[in-house]
Amino acid sequence: MGRFKLNVLAFVLLFVGKFNTLALQDVTVDLFGAENHGTVAAFGDLNSDKQTDIFIIREPSELVIFLADPKAPYFKPKVHITNDILPGPITSVVPGDYDGDSQMDVLLTTQTVAKMVSVYIFWGNNQTLDVGGWLKLNKTFKDQPLVMDFNGDLIPDIFGETTQSSIEVCYLSNRNPVWQNALTSSVSMRIPHSNAFIDLNMDFTADLFLTTEGSKFETWISKDGNFTKSDIFNAEPPVKNIGQSSFVDFDGDGKQDHLLPVCLDDACQRSAIYLAKSGLKEWVPVLSEFQQRDTVWSFVPGKPNQPLALHLGDYNLDGFPDALVVLRNTSGSGQQAFLLENVPCNDPKCQSIGRMFHIHWDQSDLGAIPNAVMATFFDIYEDGILDMLVLSQAEDKKDLIIHALKNNFEADAYFVKVMVLSGLCSNDCPDDVKPFGVNQPGPYVMYTTVDSNGYLKNASAGQLSQSAHFSLQLPYTVLGLGRSANFLDHLFVGIPRQPGETDIRKQEWTAIIPNSQLIVIPYPHNRPRSWSAKLYLTPSSSVLLTAIALIGVCVFILVIIGILHWQEKKADDREKRQEAHRFHFDAM
Repeated sequence: MGRFKLNVLAFVLLFVGKFNTLALQDVTVDLFGAENHGTVAAFGDLNSDKQTDIFIIREPSELVIFLADPKAPYFKPKVHITNDILPGPITSVVPGDYDGDSQMDVLLTTQTVAKMVSVYIFWGNNQTLDVGGWLKLNKTFKDQPLVMDFNGDLIPDIFGETTQSSIEVCYLSNRNPVWQNALTSSVSMRIPHSNAFIDLNMDFTADLFLTTEGSKFETWISKDGNFTKSDIFNAEPPVKNIGQSSFVDFDGDGKQDHLLPVCLDDACQRSAIYLAKSGLKEWVPVLSEFQQRDTVWSFVPGKPNQPLALHLGDYNLDGFPDALVVLRNTSGSGQQAFLLENVPCNDPKCQSIGRMFHIHWDQSDLGAIPNAVMATFFDIYEDGILDMLVLSQAEDKKDLIIHALKNNFEADAYFVKVMVLSGLCSNDCPDDVKPFGVNQPGPYVMYTTVDSNGYLKNASAGQLSQSAHFSLQLPYTVLGLGRSANFLDHLFVGIPRQPGETDIRKQEWTAIIPNSQLIVIPYPHNRPRSWSAKLYLTPSSSVLLTAIALIGVCVFILVIIGILHWQEKKADDREKRQEAHRFHFDAM
């Protein structure tokens, strides 16, 4: 019996261990068929089917929306905005509900001949896009605007520096633009900027982060719904040649950290990634070693239409965000995408943080894609495991080629996936619209739990904090839980508040099941106790494998029992015949 248990355990370990790998699988054909070309610009659920769709720009000025489909290819081009509508090339795409009807609209920016940015909004109708119904804003911007919820009504607003050199925000009242000055003091934005709308002081209300001329940083904290300039992060960058700022909970303390990729020289032959924590004035390098044996790699110098940026996500569900980035060989032999894993710090320079990035030089699947120009995370199969999309330059230099890589990472790691909707309606939406297809900027999510060793563990993330220059943020947050299968003790969700409102809009849920997706409907906005949450469970593959192994063991035991029962029955029949034979001879 002991040997039988050992054999079963070995079988289970062999079966599970077979899948415990970091390998990637190319699934481009399964996803797109022959339509894998263009620039991935945004993600969102256009038709409210709880499946994330992909918004792709094709040259020169065409938008194609690929809707998720249960049959291969799993993303099909269904909605087109052709180049005869827009006068210039599309520079960005930002899905959202701009008129408050709980249907997804699409904001496009185009570049004018004078290098200004025009904004067009195409209205959603009947869970698709009304290509013939659109609005052009009556002012232009110096750079791509930041889509945010400036006044806390859960309807996205458009924020940026207009051609009059003033910082303004545009509200859309009954689909008509209404403009007002946004800040109490004048600010000149850096081009390209990396402005963000995210909670920076842990009050669950989104604040405003600005990158200004001279590559400096400003933080405007939301106090009573109004933005007030405050000193949260170091205003001076560590070097002059900087990339796009990003905000993540890098070390798992529940606070948002400021990540900044930089070039250490004008030619960008030497690179680094720095981190700044709130309240601290120092910049800490979390990645400074870019040498692979005899080869030195570095960041690709940023351009106004494609600045140097990190795309972040927790690919291994350990609770610490990782990054995808494109590096170039400084010897001039090409460039490719690399995975930067968030690992414990082993360098004295980052001891104060306790974490650092480690470059995965051995990811052959990423290395097999030549001339990569962009890479980002995306949950292809809606299973909570972040996969990868990589864009590479085609030989004809026209459209980019899209590569989809499935993340086959399977281990005893868990997650919680949270999407916060607008909450403009719940079960009584106009025209019986399902309120799921809305990208909402500004919500903030944080959890606290206990890990497998009994230590307190938490993590936080902002939803759609950045929208310009291909930020490619997902309309949901995926927070890794590591190997702890415990229930989440607390899950907090906060949304922006209106000017003059003193109460924080925050709700707490307890005992959340791991490997679940939570869709939060904050309705009504000012009564968090009335908010509802829909829970969708996604069983992990380890649970499935354990179930398969258990079923296999049960079947094996049943077979053994059946064999023993059959042998016992044969023995009984033999004894009965012998008994009958013995009785016959005694009778004579």
